[in-house]
Amino acid sequence: MTKSLNTFHQALNEAKELLSCYNTLNAHDEIIPPDALKKASLIMAFTAWETYVEDVVTELFNIKFSLVKGSTLGNFAERQLKARLKQFNNPDSRKTKQLFEEFFGVDITEDWQWNNVLPKDARIQLNKWISIRGNAVHRVEIDTSQPQVIRKDELAKCIRFIEELAKATDKAVDNL
Repeated sequence: MTKSLNTFHQALNEAKELLSCYNTLNAHDEIIPPDALKKASLIMAFTAWETYVEDVVTELFNIKFSLVKGSTLGNFAERQLKARLKQFNNPDSRKTKQLFEEFFGVDITEDWQWNNVLPKDARIQLNKWISIRGNAVHRVEIDTSQPQVIRKDELAKCIRFIEELAKATDKAVDNL
């Protein structure tokens, strides 16, 4: 297990705590919990995922490129990685795949498999959740007759999905 996965679990726990707050408030009939708690939980979950990918790539880079560290080639590669990571946001399957392929020559998304989830399904699902996260960040719900950005059961599934995705990624990284 990488150090990055440990950090990820700590960050993801904050998203889980927000969902728990929403659920606690939702249990009381006289209180209508704000949807903002669900949005914040979703955003924090994907922030944890994005940070995990950045951290694990950096961690793996430091291992794989340790022999050239400090050399002209090593310095160039490190500058390239830092530049890519600055541009790495909304880490969907394509962007994550591209980052791993560019620096390590591997399609990490092919290892996104667990229980009844196949790599293709994991990629599709990640992209769907990233899109929902984008709506939560960039769209304000003005029309209250419109459905919520995400229902609490979907959010719980999303958090579990991100957790499994990080575990599958970490397992693959351990085998590189």
